[in-house]
Amino acid sequence: MTPEAARRRARIELGGLEQTKEECRDARGVRVLETLWQDIRYGTRMLRKSPGFTLVAILVLALGIGANTAILSVVQGVLLAPLPYRQPNRLVVVWENNPSRRHTLLVSYPNYQDWQREAKPFHEIVGVTGRSYNLTNPGPAEHVRGLGVSAGFFRTLGVKLALGREFTAQEDRQYGTPAVILSNGLWKSRFAGNTKVLGKSATLDDVDYTIVGVAPPGFRFFGRSDVFTPLMGKIPSFLNNRAISQIVCVGRLKTGVAIGQAQAEMNVLQNRLDHLYPTADRGLTTLLAPLKQVLVGNVGETLLLLMGAVGVVLLIACANVASLLLARSAARSREFAIRLALGASRARVVRQLLTEGVLLSLAGGALGLLIAIFGVTPILAAVPPTSALQLHEHVGVNATVLLFALGVSIAASVLFGVVPALKTSRPDLESSLKEGGRGTTSVHHRAQSSLVVFQNALTLVLIVGAGLLFRTLLRLWEANPGFDPQHVVAFQVGLSPSKIKTPSATRTALYQLIDRVRQVPGVQAASIAGVIPFGGADNSVPFWVGPQKPASLAQAPRELEFNVSPDYLRVMRIPLLRGRFFTQQDNMKAAPVVVIDSVLARTFFPHTDPIGQTIHIAHFGPARIVGVVGHVKYWSLGRPGAAYGYTGLTRNQLYFPIYQFLNRWMFALDHPLIVVRTPLDSSMLMPAIRKAVYGMSSDQPIYGIQTEQELISESVSSQRFPVILLGAFAGLALLLACIGIYGVISYSVSQRAHEIGVRMALGAQGRDVFRMVIGHGLRLTLAGVAIGAVAALVLTHALSSFSQLLYGVGPSDPTTFVVVSLVLTGLATLACFVPARRAVHVDPVVALRQE
Repeated sequence: MTPEAARRRARIELGGLEQTKEECRDARGVRVLETLWQDIRYGTRMLRKSPGFTLVAILVLALGIGANTAILSVVQGVLLAPLPYRQPNRLVVVWENNPSRRHTLLVSYPNYQDWQREAKPFHEIVGVTGRSYNLTNPGPAEHVRGLGVSAGFFRTLGVKLALGREFTAQEDRQYGTPAVILSNGLWKSRFAGNTKVLGKSATLDDVDYTIVGVAPPGFRFFGRSDVFTPLMGKIPSFLNNRAISQIVCVGRLKTGVAIGQAQAEMNVLQNRLDHLYPTADRGLTTLLAPLKQVLVGNVGETLLLLMGAVGVVLLIACANVASLLLARSAARSREFAIRLALGASRARVVRQLLTEGVLLSLAGGALGLLIAIFGVTPILAAVPPTSALQLHEHVGVNATVLLFALGVSIAASVLFGVVPALKTSRPDLESSLKEGGRGTTSVHHRAQSSLVVFQNALTLVLIVGAGLLFRTLLRLWEANPGFDPQHVVAFQVGLSPSKIKTPSATRTALYQLIDRVRQVPGVQAASIAGVIPFGGADNSVPFWVGPQKPASLAQAPRELEFNVSPDYLRVMRIPLLRGRFFTQQDNMKAAPVVVIDSVLARTFFPHTDPIGQTIHIAHFGPARIVGVVGHVKYWSLGRPGAAYGYTGLTRNQLYFPIYQFLNRWMFALDHPLIVVRTPLDSSMLMPAIRKAVYGMSSDQPIYGIQTEQELISESVSSQRFPVILLGAFAGLALLLACIGIYGVISYSVSQRAHEIGVRMALGAQGRDVFRMVIGHGLRLTLAGVAIGAVAALVLTHALSSFSQLLYGVGPSDPTTFVVVSLVLTGLATLACFVPARRAVHVDPVVALRQE
């Protein structure tokens, strides 16, 4: 053979060899897939053979995975999803900060103007403030919520209008051309979505505003707004006072400027203003916060707390399924022993068990996803009414949540599948191959017992948390608010602009309004009020006692102002402690008078009689104290400001007669708040009140109808929300824990049937067997309770977001710990009752024959 022929033959043989290697790799891949498919088919067949076990395991996993996925959907939509604005991470809220009051303030209009001109860290700073209007054209009279926004507001947020343009600088000035931007919803409801609406008029408070734009669908900023008007267009001239804070400032940081750097530069600017205007600004600093953080508020901490709680529920569910799998794999020990004896590898047995675990977890994950889809809505319904709710359009099961559910399902399968697989893969072949052999009983039993203790410990932690919050709610509802909230209805009236053009006309309109309301059948008393308890408005004003004015109003003490008519105490049933309350004679012709509450009297007049003393109120002047009334809880039933995330809100309270208040603050009463005491339900009363109010003028809408009980309920929503969800999760954990201990005791009874038969054959009584089984379950429960109590004690003190929710009860409240421990122990003992009864009825002859 020539050398060339030899080389050609070698290449052919080498090619054949390479082809053979490729075929071998393909063959191995096919065998792996065939083996995997065989494991899946066999696992599915085995799960179908045990429908009860399979159904319970899938439901347990579905509940754990569903709860986690639902909470993640809310967390992802509220906390993780970006705001629907351009580069939202560059948007910040700039507050005035008063360290002496320990909370942030709105900004005065003059300070806002200085910031707008001189703040270098920002591309632009815009101002926002809340407004109320009567919309009377086109269509019937209607109250609309508005926002006063400065020129460039939408540009700063990076929001493109659906139609039209933003306000110009000429429109955003005092006495500028009235212009309005409609919300998308109002545009569709009042103008039928007409694209030719630009240039048309809308009448707000008897003024014709030219429509210059329409906001995009779903646009919200600090809640729903129907109309947007120029910020300066409705700013009264006296608000140019630096001591009056009315504006929320929002800025867009320049590229490359960090929030800390902007904070430092704003503090330098505010320090310069403090020196230029010491009477109003001295003592003020600034505080910058990301817009997302301000919108979400305290609900973010609560959601993260609940995320941890549902994570615990998932751990309990996994431990429960692991316990079920241990019991099932122990029952199959003879099957696995035969497979190992016939040559199956340990890895094959482990893989088979893990395959069955994955099948269970995927089925549980799919069902859990359905639970999550339907569970998001009730969770959102329980969320307290905060600005975070405006992000609801981002809440739902999306791609991120789907991936999370898949990941949790796979992780759960590994978590609960590894222990049973490893425990079962090394059976004692000799004892397992015997008929009725019990070679793996002790190993499985110890593992199951450990899982039950683990479940009980985690369950106790959750129940303690829910119990502490539940006791907090009870303490809050037992708290005395300082007045009688029963049968009090509040509503606002948009007075006809034609009736309130002067202080005298406004007084007449208010007299007529309150007189008409009093005459409605069922009204026992009625009063005008500027603000009411639990309404949420920060109506605080600086004041001082004595002739010496403070060097800076920012550092002066503050009081909550209640501007009311003479019947206010009758409506609210606030006790008069000393002196008198207002009468109809306390009007513009009389000397200024005020009534103070017991806290202000005790703080500033500790050793003297406050009646007849003079108190000075900023922006109003001196007034004589004529009475002292009881203190009312204004911010919340718990700590002052707890419902709003503040700790330093003022508790001093002061009452003004409304008719002396009018000349200086007439603008504040164009939408007066009316409170009435009535034994009737509001739905029965309000039609008659509407008729009485509309009898004065048909362009006076009534809105904001709420009872004091509803306001109080809203004030405790920050505690009620976690109580509802944490209570639901704790109940679910308790159910799973009971299932777990029932399973392990039932399994123990079945494995110890021979032992029980021997005991009974040797003379043991049924009650002895019953006590033995119950005692076994009780020992496991008490071990879990002891471990869980220590863990709960540590966590309730360590988690500040949890301890801040408590009121009137400590994080280590012994009553809660004892009651919760007794409840868990009692239910666990009850779960042991059925297996114990079954053990009592074991037939010794049958049990001994099994050996």
